[in-house]
Amino acid sequence: MSSYDLITILGPTASGKTRLAVELSARIDAEIISADSRQVYRGMDLGTGKDLADYTIAGRQIPYHLIDVVDAGSRYNVFEYQRDFLQAYNDIKERGLIPLLCGGTGLYIESVLRGYRLIPVPENPELRKRLETKSLEELAHLLATYKTLHNSTDIDTVKRAIRAIEIEEYYCQVPVAEREFPQLKSLVVGVDIARELRREKITARLRQRLDNGMVDEVRGLLQKGISPDDLIYYGLEYKYLTLYVIGTITFEEMFHQLETAIHQFAKRQMTWFRGMERRGIKIHWIDASLPMEKKVEEIIQLTIHNSL
Repeated sequence: MSSYDLITILGPTASGKTRLAVELSARIDAEIISADSRQVYRGMDLGTGKDLADYTIAGRQIPYHLIDVVDAGSRYNVFEYQRDFLQAYNDIKERGLIPLLCGGTGLYIESVLRGYRLIPVPENPELRKRLETKSLEELAHLLATYKTLHNSTDIDTVKRAIRAIEIEEYYCQVPVAEREFPQLKSLVVGVDIARELRREKITARLRQRLDNGMVDEVRGLLQKGISPDDLIYYGLEYKYLTLYVIGTITFEEMFHQLETAIHQFAKRQMTWFRGMERRGIKIHWIDASLPMEKKVEEIIQLTIHNSL
């Protein structure tokens, strides 16, 4: 495994990638660096699917990084993610362990694997005013006309879409400053889950999280002073549960709209991963339905075979 700088495990939501990463980490002495754009927020646990209990195996806690690193209500971005990734990566390597990147946020993963050289993007009030009357569909169509540095899988609110266009527009107008990011060699493994099984697991997991108190989690965040608009900005669970809690939609509307949105999100994730392959990143796909031991063994064999 010494020929690789890290191992990457990616996959759509509900594919079982986190548990696979934990099982593999226990075998090869690795630590996990999360690549999830929502799990960075403290207090947003059930809605982001942190499932922190999954990081314990046979009584052993597998260390993880870049989960719970900023407060809910703030805006975290890929520039900050790259910075924090490098800090975690260097720390793991210095201790002689293997960094294992795991998640479903394609932009975060690709920014590491392709070494994006990014700069902070300021707000553009004039552009925002010009875009604020457009629909989400219109904004998504406009975003598609750019080269797309932004993670289109996360664009399910108008505010997020406008911010994405703001970033793209800035990079079109301003030359990217020389910013070093190491070229990392990674074995990239994708968890390939059949569409119908993925849909079943998404629906079952949504029901379980609602039973476990996901509505109360959102109520608690609102009671702490986080505005509804800020929670809606995060999209998916936080968008629809906030709309339910503030009385805009019924519970049944919330459930069905959210279920549909998560299915669409998973489809967009897979579209992004296929795009990564077209952009030159080799992904070794493993069948999600295989027994865990078989999946772990396949990855270990891949590390050996591709090291020769």
